[in-house]
Amino acid sequence: MAAIMSELAIAHLSTVDPILGGVIRAVGPSTMVVEPDCAPFQTLAQAIAHQQLNGTAANTILGRFIRSCGTDGLFPTPQAVLAAPEATLRAAGFSYAKIASLRDLAEKTLSLVVPDHETLRTLGDEEIITRLTQVRGIGRWTVEMMLMFRLGRPDILPVDDFGVRNGFRLAYGLKKMPSPKALALFGARWAPHRSVAAWFLWRAVELARAGKLPQPLERIRLPRLPRRHRATRSTRKRHASPRARAATRRTPRAGNGAARSRAAPSKARTAAHKARAPIRRGSLRAAAVTVRKGAPGARRKSQAVVPRLAKARSKRARR
Repeated sequence: MAAIMSELAIAHLSTVDPILGGVIRAVGPSTMVVEPDCAPFQTLAQAIAHQQLNGTAANTILGRFIRSCGTDGLFPTPQAVLAAPEATLRAAGFSYAKIASLRDLAEKTLSLVVPDHETLRTLGDEEIITRLTQVRGIGRWTVEMMLMFRLGRPDILPVDDFGVRNGFRLAYGLKKMPSPKALALFGARWAPHRSVAAWFLWRAVELARAGKLPQPLERIRLPRLPRRHRATRSTRKRHASPRARAATRRTPRAGNGAARSRAAPSKARTAAHKARAPIRRGSLRAAAVTVRKGAPGARRKSQAVVPRLAKARSKRARR
C-alpha cells in the first residue's frame, strides 16, 4: 500500500508542479520510510534529548538515561521520570531546562494531555499539534516530524524547516529564502501529498551539493502576502476609546478661566527664544538678554552696551 501511495503522490506532484517533477526525476522514486510505532512519550522524550545536540551525543545521553531510570533495558516510564532525582538526570547528561521539559512531558502524559498511541491515531493533524505543543520545550516542528515519520501522515509541510525552505530556494532558482507563509501558500497545490513534497525538497539540497540539481523549467513568482499598514495618527484617534479622546481634548486653563490655545512654554524654551530674538535699539532689557549669564567677559560687555544705549536715549529726549 505504501508503494502505491508513493506512485500516486509522485504522479500528482509531477502534474501540478513541473519544477518539482524535475527534482523527482533527478532523485528517483521516493524512499521515505515510516519508522516503527512507539509511544508518544518516548518519541517526545527522544526529541527533547536531541535538541541542540548532534546524534551521537544525544544517543549517549539517552543510553545513560535508560540505564539509570529504565527497567530491564526498557525506556523509562513517566512515573520513573517523576520519581528520579534531579542529580540522576543531570548525571545522564540532561541540562536543567531539559529536565524541566522531561518532567512536564511526564506530567502531561499522566494527565492525558499527551494521548497514548491508539488515541493519537484517531486525532487530526492540527489537533495533535495543538495538544502536544502544550508540553514545555515541544514546538510545532517537533510534532510535524512525529506526524511524518512516526504516524505516516501524508499531508504535512514543515514550512519552518530550514532544509525545506533552502531546498525550495535552490530547486526554483530563487535568490532569497522564501518566508514560511509564502511557502505554505505556494505548497497548497501539493496537497494531499505535501509530506512527499517536503521529502523531495530535502533531497534537492543534496542534489545541489553534488552539482546534479536540474535547472528550473520556468521562473516562478511567490504569492504576495498582504502588507500590514502602519496606523496613522488620525486612524489611531478614530479607534481610540472615548476616555482617551476626551483626555486629548482636555487642555489646561488660564487664570481668568479662558482655555489656552497651547501649552505654556518651558523656561528653557523661553530663554532660548529670547536669546535668538533681535535686539531693539534703546532697549536696556534686550541688551541684558543678549549677554549670557556666567559667560567670560559678560560684565564687561554689559557695562559697554548699557551706557551707549543710555546715551542714545538721552539724545532723543533732548530733540
